Amino acid sequence: MAEQKPIGIYLCKSTNGHADVLDITEVSAYARKIPEVAVVWDTTDINLADVSMAASKIREKNLKRIVIAGDTPGYFKSFFALAMVAAGNNPTDVMLASFKEHGATCFADTDRAKAILYCAVNDIPFETASLPDDTEVHPDTLVIGGGIAGIQAALEIADANEKVYLVEKSPTIGGHMAMFDKTFPTLDCAACILTPKMVEVNQHPKIELITYAEVTGITGDPGNYRVRILKKARHVNLATCIGCGTCAEKCPSTAVSEFDAGTTMRSAIYIPFPQAVPNKYVIDEEACRFFTKGKCGVCVKFCPVDNCINLDEKDQEIEIKVGNVIVATGFKTFDAKKTEQFGYGKYPNVVTSIELERLVNAAGPTGGFIKLRTQDKKGNWIFQAGTEEPKSVALIHCVGSRDENHNKYCSRVCCMYSLKLAHLIKEKLPQADVFEYFIDMRAFGKGYEEFYERIKEERVHIIRGRTAKVDDADGQLLLRTEDIQNDKILEQKVDMVVLAVGLEPSEDSERLSEMLSIKRDAGGWFVEADYNTDPVGTYAGGITIAGVCQGPKDIPDSVAQGSAAASKVLQSIVKGSLKKGVNDVTLNTIELKVTELSTIEEGK
Repeated sequence: MAEQKPIGIYLCKSTNGHADVLDITEVSAYARKIPEVAVVWDTTDINLADVSMAASKIREKNLKRIVIAGDTPGYFKSFFALAMVAAGNNPTDVMLASFKEHGATCFADTDRAKAILYCAVNDIPFETASLPDDTEVHPDTLVIGGGIAGIQAALEIADANEKVYLVEKSPTIGGHMAMFDKTFPTLDCAACILTPKMVEVNQHPKIELITYAEVTGITGDPGNYRVRILKKARHVNLATCIGCGTCAEKCPSTAVSEFDAGTTMRSAIYIPFPQAVPNKYVIDEEACRFFTKGKCGVCVKFCPVDNCINLDEKDQEIEIKVGNVIVATGFKTFDAKKTEQFGYGKYPNVVTSIELERLVNAAGPTGGFIKLRTQDKKGNWIFQAGTEEPKSVALIHCVGSRDENHNKYCSRVCCMYSLKLAHLIKEKLPQADVFEYFIDMRAFGKGYEEFYERIKEERVHIIRGRTAKVDDADGQLLLRTEDIQNDKILEQKVDMVVLAVGLEPSEDSERLSEMLSIKRDAGGWFVEADYNTDPVGTYAGGITIAGVCQGPKDIPDSVAQGSAAASKVLQSIVKGSLKKGVNDVTLNTIELKVTELSTIEEGK
C-alpha cells in the first residue's frame, strides 16, 4: 500500500426520507475511528458550487487524499479533483467508494457499507477483500422459470451431462415468447424457434421437468441447498392422458384464457395452447364446477381413458437437493388499467400489445386475423373470427414506462415490438391507417435501427409526441395527442388503440428475493453482482439470475444470459466447488483481509 496520507471522507449518501436505508450516522461514526481519516464531511458540510472553499477545507486539514462514499460518488469526483488541484494536491488522489455498486442499499447492509469504505480508505478493491471462501458443490442444478432464458440454461447444463430440475409455475413451459407471432428485427416465427427447444427439454434424459409447481422454501448453504417444491394437483394423469380433447369439449365451465391474454375464453379443463409442453390437460380449480359447487364430473364421465382424471388428487410437496440455483422468473406486463386516461377496460377496443400479439398469431383466437372486440352470447368481451376489422389503428408507446407516476425506467423492448406490430397490422390489413405515437425511438440492438427505417417506408405514420387521453367518439376512439416535430396538437379518430405496455417484475419476485437472499432494485428487479463484469451473478453463493428477472431485455439478451448462467454453473461443477456469497463475508473478515493485503503491498 502507498504511503499513508491524511484522508478526508465525503459522505454523499442521502436517506431521502426512506425508512429502510443505510444507517449513515453509524457509517460516519465508523469512518471517524479509522486511523488515517482526518475528517468526515456530509452533504451539508461542503458547498458543491464553491471549489475554493472546498480547497481551503482540504488545506486546513492538510488532506492528501479524498474518499467520496455513497450510491453515485462518481458524480462528485470532478468537483473534488478541481478542489484538490486548487489545494496544491494530486487530483488522482480522489477515490470512490460506491455503496450501490457493491449491493449496500438497505439498513441490513450497513456493515457492508463500512467495509466498502474501509477498503477505499486503504486503497484495496472491495472485490478482492470480500472474496468468499470455496465450498463443495452438489452437481445437480435447479432452474426456476421455464421461459426462454430458463430453457436455454437448462438445456446447456443438461447437454453437459449434468442433472437439472426445471420448475415452472404454469402448466406449460415457454413463457411469454410462446405467445408471440414474430420476433424483431428478423420477423422470424417465434414458435419455430421456441417449440423445438421446449420439446427437447421435455425429452432430455438429464432434465426433470416440474410444471404447475412453485418453490416454497430453501435451506442449507451455498453448494448444498435443500429446496421444497409444491406441485399443484393437475387432476389429470400426465402418463395416461392422450390429449384427445373430449373433456374440454364436454366441460360446461369456462374461464378467461391466460395464455391468450384474456382475448378469449377456455374450458375449466384445458391445454394452455396446442404446442404446450407437457401437452396434457389440467383442471383449473377456480373455474371448475366440481370445486366451486361440489358437483359436476362431466370430464370424468366422458374421458376415454380409465382413471386418467382424478378430481380427488391433492397438492404434493417434494424436496430436492441441488448445488446451484438459476432464477429465470421473467416478467409480467404493466396493468394498463392504471393509466385511466387511455380507457383500457372501459373501451373494448383499447387493447394491450400482448393482446394484439395473440390476435396476429395464427394460433390465436381469431386465427391470425385482426378483429374488433365483441361480446359473446354470455356477455364476455372477446375477439372472434368473422367480426368487423379495424380500418385504423393507433399504437401508443411508453405505457407504464418512463413515467414518474408508474415506472421510471425504460422497458427497452416496447419501441421495437410496437414497430413489429405496426408491420404485422399493415401486412394483414394493407388498407388500414396505422399511427405510432412515441416519445423517443430506442432502436438499440443489432439491426434494430434498420428495422425502424424499414417500417417508416411501409406507410406507417410515426408521430413524435405524448398522448394525453383516449375518449369515445360515436363508436370510434378519439386520441388527443401532440406532434412535437410539427408543433401541433392533434385529435385523431381510430377504430383500435394499442397500448405498448412496459415490463414489470413477476408477481413472486419479492417472495423469491427474501427466500434466496438476493436483492431487488428500486424497480423490483433482481440485482446482479456486477452489471459490467458479472451480470448473472448475485451476492448469494450458488444463486444465479438470468433473463428479464434481472431487468427489461429482449429475447437475444435473455438467451445470452441463460447461456452465461449455465456457464457459471458448469464451471463450479467441473471445479467441484463454488464461492460462498459476499453475503456470508463479515466486516471483521474484510478488515483482516485488508490488513493482510496491505502488508503484502508494503513488503513489495
